Amino acid sequence: MTDTNTLADTERLKIERQAVETLYRAFNDKNPDLMDIAVTADWEDIPLAPGQGPGPEGLKPIIGLFLQAMPDVNIIVHDLIQVAGRAAVRAEITGTHLGPLFGIPATGKKVSFSIHEFHEFEGERIKRTWHLEDWFGLFQQLGAYPPLGNH
Repeated sequence: MTDTNTLADTERLKIERQAVETLYRAFNDKNPDLMDIAVTADWEDIPLAPGQGPGPEGLKPIIGLFLQAMPDVNIIVHDLIQVAGRAAVRAEITGTHLGPLFGIPATGKKVSFSIHEFHEFEGERIKRTWHLEDWFGLFQQLGAYPPLGNH
């Protein structure tokens, strides 16, 4: 591998990392429009949340609902492992449950739960994301579960 290739690979990893960080900043900065910078117009979010539409426009209202439920939401990235074109993230969502979430009324409880995501890139943006959140752990902390049929 030449120095030019190494430099190009290093720059690619930096650009892809910025896309991932921007995706999480959409929550932390309370700015859903950052999704337009982080992901492609045809971004696939797998699996979609209940009621979520496709692409970045589909996640923006979900971010809004989440911010209403936890106005102080913060996503902390603990690990970000990359190879060119892919990134794996182990992160934690923290916040205070001050508004309804999945039909669960506000509890005022501070919560923290894990997320794991795998991102695939196209150019400088995320093309596809597979994710898994510890919703069960969150519901245990809240002391409540969503009502049946609330999806």
